[in-house]
Amino acid sequence: MGHSKEKTGEKVDIYRDTWVRFLGYANEVGESFRALVPVSLVWGSYAVSTMYVTADAVDKGRKAAVAHGDNPGKTTRVAVAVVDTFVWQALASVIIPGFTINRICAGSLYLLGRTTKWPLPVRKWTTTAIGLSAIPFIITPIDRSVDFLLDSSLRKLYNEGEKHK
Repeated sequence: MGHSKEKTGEKVDIYRDTWVRFLGYANEVGESFRALVPVSLVWGSYAVSTMYVTADAVDKGRKAAVAHGDNPGKTTRVAVAVVDTFVWQALASVIIPGFTINRICAGSLYLLGRTTKWPLPVRKWTTTAIGLSAIPFIITPIDRSVDFLLDSSLRKLYNEGEKHK
């Protein structure tokens, strides 16, 4: 995941270029297993994802602080980096995908109950498999949609033409 950047000398962003990125998907996995595990484990998966989002936002704030040194406007640029990263990650990594997988799983469990005579444990495991298999397909459309949303709204407030890197 970050090997090509390491070889070219580019700095590796631990939150976006390494396995740590997958911590942002913990809540989608939790939602996929909702039918099989106690709800406290699902909420725990949200805690993991939220810690990931917060850590990435703090990291981007620290990088912005270093990049802007003692220049005027440093505090504003750091705040923009933190807010932009936190809002983007919260929407794209936690809120929208969590809701999406929750609805996919709830809908599939309902439909399996109405259209099959499978025993409940089989329907629950099938629902979990459907939820897990949906994760790779929802990521890119959600990321692009959140980029569009922020470019059309929040980023206009602080004149940030592109997402914070």
